[in-house]
Amino acid sequence: MALTRDFKETVKERVAREPAFAKAMLDEAATAFLNGEPDVARLVLRDLVNASVGFEALAAETSHPSKSLHRMLSERGNPSMDNLAVIFGAVGKQLGVSFEARAVEAS
Repeated sequence: MALTRDFKETVKERVAREPAFAKAMLDEAATAFLNGEPDVARLVLRDLVNASVGFEALAAETSHPSKSLHRMLSERGNPSMDNLAVIFGAVGKQLGVSFEARAVEAS
């Protein structure tokens, strides 16, 4: 008998149990994008969408077909910045998060 659990189910249960975890995942996705790691960011965002909003609800919120959203957030996805902004906005709204960008000086 396997002692491991399905990753998607584990993430989904933790997101449901701990809203702070979902917000941390959203923060991690945004940070990864800003730090030049779009591949990591898309995959984290995809896992968060699966665990929270769901692709069908995201499609309704963003007016983008769910298949297109799946492609955008896949390993080889290439979403435009406009589409990313819409996705981040919809997921943030679902989680009760607002975004603030600010410049910091490098030390």
